[in-house]
Amino acid sequence: MIIYNPKDWLHAVLSFHRSETIKKLYPYLILMAIYAWAIAYLEIEYLKLSEKSWLRNIPSMHSLLGFVLSILLVFRTNTAYDRWWEGRKLWGQLTNNSRNLALRIESLLPEGDKGNRSFYKKSIPLFASTLREHLQSSQTRFMLDEKDHPEFNHLDENKHGPNQVAAMIFKRTDTLYREGVISGDQLIILNAELLSFTDICGACERIKNTPIPFTYTSFIKKFISIYVLTLPYGFVFSLGYFVVPAVVFAFYVLTSLELIAEEIEDPFGTDVNDLPLEKMADNIRKHVGELIH
Repeated sequence: MIIYNPKDWLHAVLSFHRSETIKKLYPYLILMAIYAWAIAYLEIEYLKLSEKSWLRNIPSMHSLLGFVLSILLVFRTNTAYDRWWEGRKLWGQLTNNSRNLALRIESLLPEGDKGNRSFYKKSIPLFASTLREHLQSSQTRFMLDEKDHPEFNHLDENKHGPNQVAAMIFKRTDTLYREGVISGDQLIILNAELLSFTDICGACERIKNTPIPFTYTSFIKKFISIYVLTLPYGFVFSLGYFVVPAVVFAFYVLTSLELIAEEIEDPFGTDVNDLPLEKMADNIRKHVGELIH
C-alpha cells in the first residue's frame, strides 16, 4: 500500500509507480495512436471527405453516449472503492477485537497461569496471519514450535485455516470454563469477541469470492472500446490530425478508470494499492504481545 501526502500535488503529478495505468496501457496507447492516425489520413488525404459528409454528425452521438458512459464509470469505481473500504473496516475491526480479547484474557486469567497466556498470545495473532494467507490464496503455514502446546501441530494445511484456529481458541476457552478457571459470565464476555473472528472471516470471503457480475464489467469494456474506436471518424473534421492525441488521451482516461476499479475491487491481493494485510497482522501480533504478559 502506498503511503503519501494527499496535499503534495507536485509529487502526485510527477511521480510514477509501477501501479500506474500508463505503464500497463503503453502498448495499447501506441496502437490507438496508429489507428487514429490511419483513420485521419484516410479521411483527409485519401478519401478527401468534406464537412458535408454524414460522418461529421458522429460527434453528436458521442456527446450523448459520453454522459451515459460517465455514469457507468462513476458507479463502477464507487462500487469497487466500497469493496476496498469495507475490507479496510473489517481488518480494523479484527485489530480492535484482537486487542479487546487480549485485554480480557490478561485480566481474567489468574496470576501465574503462564501456559494459557502463552497459548492466547500465539493463537490470537495466528488467526490474523492465517486469515491473510487464506484471503491471498496461498498455502497456509503454521510455523509455531511450542512444546507446551501440541494442539498447534494438528492443524491441517488442507483445511480452512481460519476456522481451525478459531475452533482451537474456542476449545481452549471452553476448557477454561469447564475447569473453573473462568466463570459463566466471563465466558459470555469472551464469547462475543470469539464469535467476531468467524464473522469477519465470512465477510472478507464474501468480498473475495463475489466479483462484480461479468455481464456488467463486460458491457463497460465493450462500451469503452466502441466509444473510443469511433471517435476519430467524426472529430477529424474539427480537429484534423490533432485527433490522434485527443483519442489517445480519451482512451487512456476511460480505460484507466476501469483498470483502477479492477485493482481495488479485490482489496486482499498483493498489489501496491491493496490493503497491507501483512503489516496489519504484524501489528496485531505486536499489540497482543504487549497486552498479554
